[in-house]
Amino acid sequence: MVAPLEIDGETLLTHAGYRYALYPRRGGRAPELESTDHLAWMGRLLARMHSIGARARFRERGSIDTHTFIRDAARAVLASGLLPERLDDSYRARTAAIATAIDARFAGLEPIMRIRLHGDCHAGNVLWTDAGPHFVDLDDARMGPAVQDLWMLAPSPRALDALLEGYAEFRDFDVREIALIEPLRIMRQIHWAGWVAARWHDPAFPRAFAYVGEARWWEQHLNDLGEAQARLGED
Repeated sequence: MVAPLEIDGETLLTHAGYRYALYPRRGGRAPELESTDHLAWMGRLLARMHSIGARARFRERGSIDTHTFIRDAARAVLASGLLPERLDDSYRARTAAIATAIDARFAGLEPIMRIRLHGDCHAGNVLWTDAGPHFVDLDDARMGPAVQDLWMLAPSPRALDALLEGYAEFRDFDVREIALIEPLRIMRQIHWAGWVAARWHDPAFPRAFAYVGEARWWEQHLNDLGEAQARLGED
């Protein structure tokens, strides 16, 4: 991670009632997710991070769970006015059924070790340099299974194998967690929609995500959830 600068012994500063931190500038490029060397390197680094993350729990941050990522997110969507009213009942029923199915998936794999995670570990949050990767953007850091920090970096089974090969050099991985990749992928879809919907009043969001204001985007989102629900039933 890129650590904040320490000024007069403090890293969290205040100005005019606002809290802020300053960081040294770090450049970098996107990682090559087709490179087994890059993937193994990131696996080793993530394993070391997770070893530290497993030593304690977050004191303030929550967990990756269906309450936060599905039920709360769905409520935000239904309250936002973005979802066409004719889709309300279908969206409510579909997200509730998915939450129930994913709860059952997690319950069937317990006990699952939950550790402190980056939480949003995809290629866009990695700065690659000749000295190796830096991970940035800890907005979604929370408690959860280790695989949450791995699956978004692995666009194929081969890539996941390379990532886990590096990971295993520093930390054991519970292979049962691979069965959580599809549920976590679906949770991320629903959570993202709720995240945007809850912030739609911010003028920056309609500008950045104008397509979310269109009925066809929600129709496609609902169709995607229907396919996801079917996949959960097939597994």
